This record gives sequence, C-alpha cells and structure tokens, in this order.
Amino acid sequence: MKRLILLISFSIFALISQAQKSLDLDLFLGTSNYSGDLQDKRFTFSQAHLAGGLGLSYEITNHFSLRAAFKIGKISADDKLGRNKVRNLNFSSQLTEGALDLQYLITPLGAHVLSPYVFAGVAVYHYDPYTFDSTGRKYYLKPLSTEGEGFISGRNNYSLTQFAIPFGAGVKMPLSDNINVGLEIGYRKLFNDYLDDVSKTYVDPNLLLVNRGAKAVELSYRGDELKTGSTIYPAGGQRGNPKYNDWYYFTGLTLSFRLGNSLFGDGGGRGGKNELDCPKNVL
Repeated sequence: MKRLILLISFSIFALISQAQKSLDLDLFLGTSNYSGDLQDKRFTFSQAHLAGGLGLSYEITNHFSLRAAFKIGKISADDKLGRNKVRNLNFSSQLTEGALDLQYLITPLGAHVLSPYVFAGVAVYHYDPYTFDSTGRKYYLKPLSTEGEGFISGRNNYSLTQFAIPFGAGVKMPLSDNINVGLEIGYRKLFNDYLDDVSKTYVDPNLLLVNRGAKAVELSYRGDELKTGSTIYPAGGQRGNPKYNDWYYFTGLTLSFRLGNSLFGDGGGRGGKNELDCPKNVL
C-alpha cells in the first residue's frame, strides 16, 4: 500500500513538473453516504452527511484529465430508519480518502455550455466504525469483534485502511477561461463488507463474552433494548449479508480554478473554447 501511494505521488509530481497545458485547483462540497447491511436503499440522502475535498487536475488533452484528490466526510446508518428494526444496530464513522483518477470529457470544456464527463481510478480510504451504548458512551466497534473476527476460524480482523475503485460521472460548466463549476456523483467499489461492522452471522454470546467481554455481547445484538424487541440472543442467526460488499459515495458541487498560466507560463486557453473563437485576419 505504501509503495502504491509513493508511486501515485511520484506520478503526480512528474506530470506537474512537465505540465505545458493546464493545472487546476479543484474544490468539492457535497455529501458522503453509505450503502450496506444497515441501509435498505442503494442511493438515498436520508442519512447523508456533509463532505468536502480538494485536489489538483492536470489537463492531458482536451478530453482527458488526471486528477488527484483528497476528501473527508462521514457515513452512518441506523436500523431504526430501515426495515430490519428488530436487530436495532447502528454505526457511524469518519471517512477520509485519497484518490487518483482519469477523467474523460465527452465534449471539450468550453465547446458547449455543458461538458459531461466520466471518471475512474484508484483510492485509499480510512474509516473506523463506532456506536453509542444505551447510556450514551461511545465505543469503537472493531476492537469488540462483534462477529468473532480474530478468534473464530475463517473470520479475520478487517483493516481500517483499504483500497477502493472510484468511478462516476459529472458535468462541468465554464464561468470564464479560468473558472468552471460542476456537479458530480462518485461511487466507490469496496473489497470490504465491514464498513458498518456487520457482515455475517451472530456468534455464540458465551464465546464472545470470553474473548471480548460483556460490552461486545451487548453491542453485537441490540434488539433487547427495544420495548417490543426479543431478549433472546439470536446465536447463529443471520446478522448481515456477506454476498455483497459495502459501498460509499460522494455527491456534490465542484469548483475549479485554472493555475496553468501562473505556474507554467501561457499554455494556451481551453482547447474547446479556443476552437469556438473566430480566427484573426492576417495582413
């Protein structure tokens, strides 16, 4: 992982040092959201949180741009807001991400009022799911091994820093030669089903008690906290769905400022916009 991060950083530096066309400062403001075992719908804003980010984009051609970006946000979900209320689980997590992606503009920026684009790349993200017990005290969930991770055969501890594949689409609109605004949605394909600390089945509560303590048993099944909930621990029952990994996604507005002229001299205007300009008469 460290080698890949260093390789990405070196590639960005090499491209910037040789930049002849355009380098943009990108700002992002929007929402972060999650899809998984505690969220019924694939795409919803019902449990979205504010997210932000910044990055740099290097214009390779009028159609292709390489973008390095850093985003921060939060994800959460609660069974009280879904269909599986009997389970009564919930989680929250701060989320940070560093990503490198390649954008393809279907029409060059400035050639039309709107320039749609698609993108895909590679990302490294960090999360750390937590919840609050019935007294309001905060507990991080990974150390509790609520599904027996780390002491039951076949259930390894999950990593809090992992790779993802970001992909999505957006549209940009130039406000001037050096500023453009846009709207973007980007999904992250994960190789992880423990973003919410829920994946497989309930473990034997006695085994969980011996290995991780009473709090782990308490927070692995919370149906007994409901007035109409079952007080019987569902050992061996289905807790999550391991067939499908979790997802997270960002949706929001982008604002980009062109830095190319000031950093590297006049590299020429936006290709699409220049193509619309009328040629000057030559005497």
